[in-house]
Amino acid sequence: MLSYIKTEYLLAGLFVSLLTFFVALIMNVGAQVLVSVLNNIYVALILLLVIIMLGIIFDLVGTAATSADISPFNAMAARKVTGAHIAVSLTQKADVVANFCLDVVGDVAGTLSGAIGAGIVISLIDKFSFLDMVLAGSVMTSLIAGLTVGGKAIGKKFALSHANAIIYRVALLLSWWEKLAIWRARRKRR
Repeated sequence: MLSYIKTEYLLAGLFVSLLTFFVALIMNVGAQVLVSVLNNIYVALILLLVIIMLGIIFDLVGTAATSADISPFNAMAARKVTGAHIAVSLTQKADVVANFCLDVVGDVAGTLSGAIGAGIVISLIDKFSFLDMVLAGSVMTSLIAGLTVGGKAIGKKFALSHANAIIYRVALLLSWWEKLAIWRARRKRR
């Protein structure tokens, strides 16, 4: 069976695994430190909602990348429209964009939201001793799952029908980020 798998696919899988590990580690440590330092359930809930929203947004982008049409972006790039060359790259590399957005960020967001949800449940049980751990944990898990799956369902429908507009907006954002990074690098040289 392994003879059918190309070495480049194995290396790509290993790279994505390592990337996911480090992204999850950094995000998890950051989120846990923020929640423990602030020690506030409301901040933890806001952080949980932000992480769920990030998962939904990246799912939207990953889905849009797989269904975007490159032709309008090529025409825009020929006219040198801002962000068009990045939109062409995102569309040409749809498999990489989808893998990063759907798998790496999506799975990390899911794992982080579960960990933060567990932390919220533990904090609630510490404050309100009458709460049942199993019931509170089940409600939190169901809430996280419902928000995530429902948000992604809405996002997928939207992404499939507005793929080019989404990819172009992402390309504009990345173009702005690129210009900002170049401007800062030039400023540091002075």
